[in-house]
Amino acid sequence: MPIDIEGIRSRLTSHAQDLGVFGQVLDHEPVSAPGSGLTYAVWLGEIAPSPQNSGLASTSARVTFNGRLYLPADTEPMGDVDLQLGAAVDQLIGAYSGGFTLGGSVRNLDLLGAGGEALRAPFRYLQLDSTTYRTAHLNIPMILSNVWAQAS
Repeated sequence: MPIDIEGIRSRLTSHAQDLGVFGQVLDHEPVSAPGSGLTYAVWLGEIAPSPQNSGLASTSARVTFNGRLYLPADTEPMGDVDLQLGAAVDQLIGAYSGGFTLGGSVRNLDLLGAGGEALRAPFRYLQLDSTTYRTAHLNIPMILSNVWAQAS
C-alpha cells in the first residue's frame, strides 16, 4: 500500500487551518519571506522503515513531516512574539494529539517517540529575504503499518 503523502499533508494543514490562528497555512516550505502575521507551513521531512513496528511479512514506515510557524521578529509588542508562537504551538500539538490517527490515514502520530524522536518544537530565528522571523519548528512523526511487503 503506497504512502498517501498528499492526504497526510492535507490532514495536517487542515488541523492548522481549523484552529483559526494563522493568517496563512502553506503546504510547502517557503523559499521567500511569507509576509507579516502568523504563518504555518507543512512539508515532508523523512520516510524510513520502522523496525519496532514491522514484522516478518511486512515493513511499517515512520514518516515525519515538518511544520514551521513564522512570525516577524519585530512584531509589536516584541515581548509578545514568543507568547503568540507558544500559544499557537500549544494549540497545534493539542490538535495533533486529538487527531491521533489523522482520520485513519496513519496508525498513530508518534507523539512520545516510541519509534524514534518525539514530537517537539524548538524556537529559533530565521532570516528570509530581508525579514527576521521568530520560528517554532515542529517535527511531526507518525507510524504507518504494513507499508512495504517483504520478499520471502
